[in-house]
Amino acid sequence: MTMNTDQQLNDWRDSALQFEQQINRTVIGQQQAVRDIVVAVFARGHVLLEGNVGVGKTTLLRAIAQGLGGEYQRIEGTIDLMPADLIYYTYLNNDGRPCVDPGPLLMHGDKLATFFFNEINRARPQVHSLLLRVMAERSVNAFNKDYAFPHVQIFADRNRVEKEETFELPAAARDRFMMEISIITPDDDNILDELMFNPRFHDVDKLISEIDSGIIAYYQLNALAQTIQQTIEPSPALKRYALALWKASHRPADYGISLADVEMPQLIQAGASPRGMSYFIRAAKVRAWLENRTVLLPEDLQAVYQVTMAHRIFLNPMYAYRKDELMPALISGILNWIAAP
Repeated sequence: MTMNTDQQLNDWRDSALQFEQQINRTVIGQQQAVRDIVVAVFARGHVLLEGNVGVGKTTLLRAIAQGLGGEYQRIEGTIDLMPADLIYYTYLNNDGRPCVDPGPLLMHGDKLATFFFNEINRARPQVHSLLLRVMAERSVNAFNKDYAFPHVQIFADRNRVEKEETFELPAAARDRFMMEISIITPDDDNILDELMFNPRFHDVDKLISEIDSGIIAYYQLNALAQTIQQTIEPSPALKRYALALWKASHRPADYGISLADVEMPQLIQAGASPRGMSYFIRAAKVRAWLENRTVLLPEDLQAVYQVTMAHRIFLNPMYAYRKDELMPALISGILNWIAAP
């Protein structure tokens, strides 16, 4: 690594930590979720958020968009939303003539940096399919032309309470998200007191405006992310450890992991995909960089394992109804039972 590259990574790290601090002052009580999202931003991965109503998911993403600069778009998932609604919309102008204008995906062209799909599970599978292409290829075809979004990062959220008129995301769609992050209500009384009684948190628009716009230059993130991945080096022992963590997501019984009231050979329908393993390592390297290291350590892998891998592990139907209980126990078992180098 040259001195110039070293200095560049140090400067970017300072900006990243400043970015993280400002978001934590805006959305309080969500430090782990904020750190995970910052990791995803610099690993260039898409993020699926899950949480109850009113826990700050939208405020958090608006804060991210403000800090990144670039253009921000949001769309609401509804039962009647169709793929074309993301690309264009039609209306009658003042003269009564039909007109077609670019939709939320096309409106800002290649300056689109943050796209937020609210309540994605309310949208039809056809809409999910279109979103998959945008996530995988950062492009879409419309009007016989391909439109590229080289800097876009997709965020989506699911309301975990309401299940009526919703469509569960298929495995292929969930696997495109680098992370699935839970946003939970803080349980610290001091934080709840601030949220309830401090007027600063009652005006979201003003709160968001306090974040420095463009702390992070969104159009430079792709090149920076590549530099980070090339700079952080894993040892041979760490590579073996990472491989064991991946294999354990397929065959936990082979590693001595057991859960109460579970026939372990029957637990897993499908483990994490190779794509998921790639995302896992990318996220771990960014975490090491944020910790001011050029060497990947076991704690980097452990810190991002759940958010990058848990949503890629599918339980057999006989255990799927216990997912909320079994998945955290399985992840803990994998991290506790597999010896780190």
